[in-house]
Amino acid sequence: MSETNPSSDAAAIDLPDKGPVVEFKDVSITFDVKPVLQNISFTVERGETLILLGPAGCGKSVLLKLANGLLAPDSGSIKIFGQEITTMPEADLYKLRAHIGMVFQESALFDSLTVEDNVAYRLHEEHVAEDEAHKRVVEALKFVELEQAIDKFPSELSGGMRRRVSIARAIISGPDLILYDSPTGGLDPITSTTIIELVMKQRDVSHTTSLLVTHRLQDAFVMATHRFVPDKGMVPLPKDGPNHGMDESTKFLMLNEGGVVFHGTTEELMKSTDPWIKEYLS
Repeated sequence: MSETNPSSDAAAIDLPDKGPVVEFKDVSITFDVKPVLQNISFTVERGETLILLGPAGCGKSVLLKLANGLLAPDSGSIKIFGQEITTMPEADLYKLRAHIGMVFQESALFDSLTVEDNVAYRLHEEHVAEDEAHKRVVEALKFVELEQAIDKFPSELSGGMRRRVSIARAIISGPDLILYDSPTGGLDPITSTTIIELVMKQRDVSHTTSLLVTHRLQDAFVMATHRFVPDKGMVPLPKDGPNHGMDESTKFLMLNEGGVVFHGTTEELMKSTDPWIKEYLS
C-alpha cells in the first residue's frame, strides 16, 4: 500500500528518524491487586515485527493497550516514537495515535456502518475530502483483497472478511506502527493463514514496525519463516526459492506470570534450552 499523508493534527508531531519505535522500561501494571505485568523492559526497532507469545492471561493484550496509551502503567516508562506517553496529555496522545494502526480482537467494527465507512472512520474524523477518502478506502481494500465488499455491512461478512476489513482500517493512514491483537483469533486454520499472509504482506511491502499478539504458534512461525514476494504477489512455499528462511526483521517476546522470559530472534528461540520455553513450544 502506498504511503498516505497524515492529517494536519498528526503532522504537528515530529517523529524521529532514528531510535526505537517502541521502548518499555520497567513497566508494571496491576488489576484488582493482581499483578499483570511486572518490570517489563524491551525495545522494538524501526521496521521490526515483534510477535508476543505466552499463555492466556499473561498480559499480551494489556501490553498492546499500554503501547497505544489506552492504559497507563502503575510504574515505569513507555516511549513511542521516542516520546514518553505515560504522562502525555490525552490531546497529544490522540495526535500520536494518528501514526498508529490497531487491529482489535474480534475486529471491533461498527455494525451500523458499511465497510467503506468503517475503513474510512479515521479519515472522516480528520475531515478528509469524500473523493480522497473513497480513493484511499478502495486502495486499502484492494490491499486486503476485499474491494468487492465495499458496500456491505459487517453482519454480511464472514469472520475472516471482518478481520480483513479491520486490517484495511488499520493501514489506511499509512501508520508508522501497527498493533495486531490476535488477528487470527477464533478463525479456522485456512482463514488464519490468509490473515497472516496479509500481515506478512504489510510487513514486507511497507516495512511497518509492528507488534503482533497471537495464541497460534503456527501463525507465529509462518510469520518468522516466510516472506511475501511483491513480484509474485504471494507467499511462496519453501520449494519456490530462496525467500523461505528466517525473517531477520521478525522477533519474539515471550511472557509468563507477568514477566519477560524471552526476547530475541527466531533462531535464538528455537535453540533455547529453557525448560518452560521448550514445553510451551512443544
